[in-house]
Amino acid sequence: MKHIRIDLRSDTVTRPSPGMREAIARADVGDDVYDEDPTVNLLQERVAELMGKEDALYVPSGTMSNQIAIKTHTQPGQEVICEENCHIFNYEAGAPAFLAGVQMRPLRGKYGVLNVDDVKNAIREDNLHFPPTGLICLENTHNRAGGTVYPLDNIFTIANLAVQKGIPLHLDGARLMNAVVATGIPAREYASYFDSVSLCFSKGLGAPIGSVLSGSKEFIAKARRYRKIFGGGMRQVGILAAACLYALDNNVKRLAEDHENAKLLAENLKNISGIFIDMKQVQTNMVMIHVRHKKYNSVSLSKALLAYGIAANAVDDERIRAVTHLNISREQILEAIDIFQKIMKDS
Repeated sequence: MKHIRIDLRSDTVTRPSPGMREAIARADVGDDVYDEDPTVNLLQERVAELMGKEDALYVPSGTMSNQIAIKTHTQPGQEVICEENCHIFNYEAGAPAFLAGVQMRPLRGKYGVLNVDDVKNAIREDNLHFPPTGLICLENTHNRAGGTVYPLDNIFTIANLAVQKGIPLHLDGARLMNAVVATGIPAREYASYFDSVSLCFSKGLGAPIGSVLSGSKEFIAKARRYRKIFGGGMRQVGILAAACLYALDNNVKRLAEDHENAKLLAENLKNISGIFIDMKQVQTNMVMIHVRHKKYNSVSLSKALLAYGIAANAVDDERIRAVTHLNISREQILEAIDIFQKIMKDS
């Protein structure tokens, strides 16, 4: 959109860099449905190694990756435990019911993190009246909680419970590399507690499309069939996988810049009258801006910002989500801070 100068709506708005475009242009390709695309195969091998898994599968989107995982892990009529604000429950168009025939069991978390006792209590008893618990899903980083990182000790306790109960555990790791950069904990260590992991490349990593689902060889063989059934079989898709390989090599460490920009934005906005920011949420590349002003709510403030060329989404009546990414500079963050101050002062 021509009138947007500083786009904080999402890290999905990132555009391929010149280096990424060059990698796309020179990509070696083949027919991926025949398993003959060398660039896709290399990407899958790289991600499987990164996650410490046996195999991996490249798919068009994070939503498809999550939904293939749910379908592969579960049977129709089962129930999936998740956090009530997670992406799978809120932003994937009811796909678990539509595609896998399962129902979701959302639990309330704190900063997107589930309490292990709540998970334990939500696991269904063996009773013909109840839908069997077929899967537990966690999200790291947690989008709607403001980009919060899932603590490793919490993952450990939930994973142990899942093993005890014989329930598979899936990670929606769309922004897992943000957690890795923020904590220094390797992706492999996070992934070790999960039966499957979804990693998205079209957000902070800056690729135009794509997600990779990893797991055991048996799991991925079954997932590949569901990818085909869901309409996700692709042909000479190495031109897109090449962008993901470029992202792995060039765009992971730089996520720290996005985190620094988000903290800079939050530290300055929190002092503006009419705005509240919970700094405990500001852990990666998102800032949840609570609008508590006599003139503005989140929707009207986002419109006022857009008049100055700043785009940020209102996620509900009170909160605006601002997301930093590779196409946002420190200078733009400072400009955005000035505009926030001007708007709130003038009101």
